[in-house]
Amino acid sequence: MSDAQSADKTQPPIGLDFPVSWDELHRTARALAWRLNDLGPLKGIVAVTRGGLVPAAIVARELDVRLVDTVCIASYEHKDQGDARILKGVGGDGEGWLIVDDLVDTGKTARIVREMLPKAHFATVYAKPAGRPLVDTFVTEVSQDTWILFPWDVELAYAQPIRERRGK
Repeated sequence: MSDAQSADKTQPPIGLDFPVSWDELHRTARALAWRLNDLGPLKGIVAVTRGGLVPAAIVARELDVRLVDTVCIASYEHKDQGDARILKGVGGDGEGWLIVDDLVDTGKTARIVREMLPKAHFATVYAKPAGRPLVDTFVTEVSQDTWILFPWDVELAYAQPIRERRGK
């Protein structure tokens, strides 16, 4: 480990972060909409907040869906996943509805939403292996140990060259 790494414990391991730009998220959310285009007719979309808000807006625009609701669940504090808390639910069984989230990770949030809306179609932009069986449609699969850096969670900053991070 380099002196820079040992001094900065916040530096993530090389290769486990997957930064996503606004452009890339927009393109991938549109690809999700293409995959969902034959669903329907849809009553509306349920965005899983907060991460599902942006992809849900893009999918709603592409599929011309005007009714967008939210289910609000808190389970992460930065990179630490804790107990999921339902902050706002939705009624009904989900028939004719599309659930949109940014990512299915361990499946903890997805299980809760599935229980709320068992007949809804569940779609995510990204999926990790542990949560993948819980969604009906997704675009990109990443490994379980990958941390996706969404554009709303990051800011531009100097990136230390890989060689320097590895201590060579």
